[in-house]
Amino acid sequence: MATEVTLAGATAEPAEAAVPSPPQLIGETVDLQDVINVIGAPTAALLFQITVNEDGTVTVPLPRAEVGQGLTTSVPMLIAEEMDIPLANVKMPLADARPELLFGQLTGGSSSITSLYGPARLAAAAARTRLVATAALRWGLPGDRLTVSDGVVHAPDGRSATFGSLAVAAVSAKLPDLPVELKPESEFKLIGSSVRRLDGHRIVTGANTYTQDLDVAGAKPCLVRRPPTINGTVEAVHNAAAVKRMTGVIDVAVIPTGVAVLAETFAMALDGMNALDVTWGPGSVDDESDETVRGKLRAAVGPLGDPPVTLPLGAGTLEMEFDFAFLSHAPLETNAAVADVRDDRAEVWSAAQIPTSAQEAIARELSLPQAAVTVHVMPSGGSFGRRLFNDAAVEAAQISRAMGKPVKLIWHRTDDIRHGRVHPAKHHKVRVHYGRDQVLSYEHWNAAVDTSLEHGFGEALTTAAAKIPAVGNESVSQIMFRSMVHCPYNFGAVATHLHEVSVPMNTGSWRSVYSLNVRGVEEIVVDELARRLHKNPVSFRRDSLKNDRQRVVLDKVAVEGDWGRTMPAGFGQGLAFHDEMKGVLACLVEIDARDPGQPRVVKAVMVVDVGRPINVSGIEAQALGGLTDGISVALRGGLHLRDGYFLEGSYHNFHFARQKNTPTDVRIFVQPGEGQPGGMGEFAVPVSFAAVVNAYRRATGIMPARFPIDSDVDFEPYPPGPAPRPPMRPLPARN
Repeated sequence: MATEVTLAGATAEPAEAAVPSPPQLIGETVDLQDVINVIGAPTAALLFQITVNEDGTVTVPLPRAEVGQGLTTSVPMLIAEEMDIPLANVKMPLADARPELLFGQLTGGSSSITSLYGPARLAAAAARTRLVATAALRWGLPGDRLTVSDGVVHAPDGRSATFGSLAVAAVSAKLPDLPVELKPESEFKLIGSSVRRLDGHRIVTGANTYTQDLDVAGAKPCLVRRPPTINGTVEAVHNAAAVKRMTGVIDVAVIPTGVAVLAETFAMALDGMNALDVTWGPGSVDDESDETVRGKLRAAVGPLGDPPVTLPLGAGTLEMEFDFAFLSHAPLETNAAVADVRDDRAEVWSAAQIPTSAQEAIARELSLPQAAVTVHVMPSGGSFGRRLFNDAAVEAAQISRAMGKPVKLIWHRTDDIRHGRVHPAKHHKVRVHYGRDQVLSYEHWNAAVDTSLEHGFGEALTTAAAKIPAVGNESVSQIMFRSMVHCPYNFGAVATHLHEVSVPMNTGSWRSVYSLNVRGVEEIVVDELARRLHKNPVSFRRDSLKNDRQRVVLDKVAVEGDWGRTMPAGFGQGLAFHDEMKGVLACLVEIDARDPGQPRVVKAVMVVDVGRPINVSGIEAQALGGLTDGISVALRGGLHLRDGYFLEGSYHNFHFARQKNTPTDVRIFVQPGEGQPGGMGEFAVPVSFAAVVNAYRRATGIMPARFPIDSDVDFEPYPPGPAPRPPMRPLPARN
């Protein structure tokens, strides 16, 4: 297949470079990484377009989203490594939506490094090969006699030329077919090192440009007054004309999700939004609260009944149940998009994990050809799966069309939590049969409010299903569930079931999707099994794990975390293990639960094996983020649904972990590895969650059955609708 190489702004003849063929997946175990690689394989050779500039810098648009995971540092490391150029010379803007990539422009499933590792290196090696061949042609020397260092080609006689000085000539040079060879991994200098984020200084100084920072010509701030309950509708707006006369207000328009107000400033738009007098139609879940949803989930599993087989003499049975609350993604940056819609075209700026899906949705909404819609992908101030959905981009396009003006739409925090996508509430039942020293069977029922996959990823998974024999003809959610959830233990007959319950509300993939709850519960059950069998939780896991790679990671976390050391009363250690996304991770935490109602994690040790590490500091950051999420889900981070709306309205009452809730003593060990890298973005969450729960159990003797452990409503909820605001200014008449 061909890899396009662009030099000094022009397109050279394609350099041939083989892209690894998609894996042949046969058997019962299919990993989500494999599925995503199969989806992207047809267009993998088209992913990277490398422009070598005359100043020696290299511009490479990234066909993925940057949502805080550090891709705009780790992928430039791949490019710089293969081209032998300084990392600082690689410029990596985010690519616009590229529909020719089909399902190849997808950021999700912790798959980016796994899926880009080969294509990025091949594209960079192809560019390097052509530049070296151009120098060889200029000097009349064989290419194999030339060397490259820091973007400079050297000849044995002392002559040298920078890549920048060769770029223009390389565009038109008549060169033979050039075989492209990747650098041997043994010669890596940059890959596998620890590199600070290239955008880190811009982020911490406020200089990084996010959607809300954009200054697009004519695009004024816009807010939407949303219904008091989830998915409510607008029946009538009684004072639109009066609101339009308010200071700074430019326009008011009704859209399917509410009433939009455009104004000169954000504050003026907020005043106008709060001044609206709207009659609302009912929402889709007005009769639902936590209790009703929990009842539906429990009914979906039902009573377990008698075991289907007769157990051998001396065997025992362990049954456990757990409930999980709804969760908000709650990224620091709320939903936002800028849209400029004209009669025959549309241009939209927004953070998007599947930009081609955003492009398709906007085109469909506006009745435009997809080619008439341009989607510029912006960096995202956090995501955790939220930017898989393009709600803000579509809304901004609707508003711009209705008003005939460019708009900068921003969701305020209360709307982001109450009307955004949520991780579904879940109920789990587990039944385990065990003998005197081993597990005979493990069965796990997971009932969940259905997770919406209507963002393009579901379509991609459906396409993959036809290519992967092990997946078969299953629903999209079942494909995703089976490809994410795998038991790492030899537990005899293992069966894990997903029962989805339809509740008409806005859900979405939250970091680690199904694994958070399913594997998290499994690790809690493993600790309880060890207790029943009178075994040490570490040795019980070690005896049950399936391979030596897993045992190495488990052994190291036990040693580094000083497992089994004497703890003061009210303190406890907890440990958990996870194997997913081509990676292995173990986590050991210590918790202070002297006050069982206010526990705090005080120490954490994590050991990570993701195969070939690219940026070690990036892996450490992802592990630390997963730890924070795991602490949150276990201890305090849940939503409360009541009469069709969530009680939480902002960060002050959505009790996700703060700095004070995170341990001051954290050590993360990244194992050396070879070959293909695995994913890192999500798989630290389930293991961290379970380690915290296991530590709490050991410290207090209490086995929690509902998460978060502290789920009290300890605040006065905002009333349904927007948060209370100061009295609005009078409505002056316009001249």
